[in-house]
Amino acid sequence: MTDAGGGTASSSMGRRILLLVGSVGAGKGTQAAALSSELGLAHLASGNLFRQALRDGSPLGEQARAYMERGDLVPDDITIQMFMQELSQPAAARGAILDGFPRTVAQARALDATLAERGEQIERVISIEVPVEELVARVAGRRVCPVCGTPYHVDSDPPRVAGRCDKDGAELQQRDDDRPEVVRARLEKQVKPMLEVLDYYDRKGVVQHVDGTQPIARVTEEILEGVRAGW
Repeated sequence: MTDAGGGTASSSMGRRILLLVGSVGAGKGTQAAALSSELGLAHLASGNLFRQALRDGSPLGEQARAYMERGDLVPDDITIQMFMQELSQPAAARGAILDGFPRTVAQARALDATLAERGEQIERVISIEVPVEELVARVAGRRVCPVCGTPYHVDSDPPRVAGRCDKDGAELQQRDDDRPEVVRARLEKQVKPMLEVLDYYDRKGVVQHVDGTQPIARVTEEILEGVRAGW
């Protein structure tokens, strides 16, 4: 299998390593779950890896804990070690979908170098693209029941009675970080480095740009068409 630049796309070990990129609200989590199921690849999300490592009390988890408790960013080398450790597990025998890392070009270069040491590389970067104002509307429309935790969305998944949970009638709440002004601030910080990462991989000819405004099923279908075609 070859990439768009004519190089080898799959690793020497035959595993497929995909990177999923998208802003908050783009639907990365939904697509990652669908792709993981369809392709038989492990879904490795940075946030989940940190939480699991902290719960397990692993050496890497304890190193990460020291930074997290101080409110500092976990160093790239620790994060990469966590991903590589998970890539060594049986669940990732066929490959994995990386989600939430790398977030900067420096991280991308470091990850690529670490993968190369094992004769592997990122085969494809899937960029789920949605206009900023739609992202804000998607995230700002989220609501959650404070009693049972059931999530809703004012447009795409509203409760039967506006503002009330279907299960217990509790008044639905909006998380502070889902407020429009907070979402816009998060996007301002997130978008520039994300675009730089995409440009880095675009120059390698491995980015698949996907219109994330399409229905969820169509987004999944378009991604799978590209992946299965070998690009």
